[in-house]
Amino acid sequence: MGVAATKQKKRWFKVGLKALALLVGFPLFYVTAGVIGSLISANAAWREAPQGVTIFVRTNGVHTWLMLPKVAEGVDWRPLADPRHIKDPRYAFGDYLAFGFGNRDFYLNTPTWGDLTVQTTLAAAFGRGPALMHVEHEYDPKPTGYQSPIVLTADQYRKLAHHIRESFVLDGNGKPVPLLGRGYGPADVFYEARGSYNMGRTCNEWTGEGLRAAGVKTGIWTPSSRSIMWRLQE
Repeated sequence: MGVAATKQKKRWFKVGLKALALLVGFPLFYVTAGVIGSLISANAAWREAPQGVTIFVRTNGVHTWLMLPKVAEGVDWRPLADPRHIKDPRYAFGDYLAFGFGNRDFYLNTPTWGDLTVQTTLAAAFGRGPALMHVEHEYDPKPTGYQSPIVLTADQYRKLAHHIRESFVLDGNGKPVPLLGRGYGPADVFYEARGSYNMGRTCNEWTGEGLRAAGVKTGIWTPSSRSIMWRLQE
């Protein structure tokens, strides 16, 4: 093998090592940063209100939602979550709404876990793109291992509601823009969202943003479901 060929081989070997280091190192860095971000507290002095508005934070182990009463402290979500937007309006008589923010492609192309692909998973975890709001009508939620209640003061609740409302795209009449017929079941629907989804602002970080805005003790960065839920289940 000539000198030039040997040098070329060494260069490609070095490139390969750098690529491997990036492939392994970046996810490790991301996970580590997420752990650190969840451990450093925002609103460290917060204490749950003895009485007020009860909200829930819900998870499926990967994604989190903020669940709010349809009407409380002057905030009425019924004009936004019109029963005509969901597939079966009979399900709209519940007293709570679950709000979630997520990657548009992931939301629309993975109606079940069986539809999940490696490409979609990587795009949702490390990619970026337009976002959607997911809204589901719920009835009388209870505390479970997947739903943690929080009691907020009126002021805290209105700050949280503002965060959620600001996440919706509104038309010229101040109405949200639903994707009619698109949802996982009879009681939910997707809406156009403001902003974009990316690895820094995941579905769970959106939840964390809302909790921080309301003054609730949570991590300064919460990219994973676990980084949200562990504090609520202490």
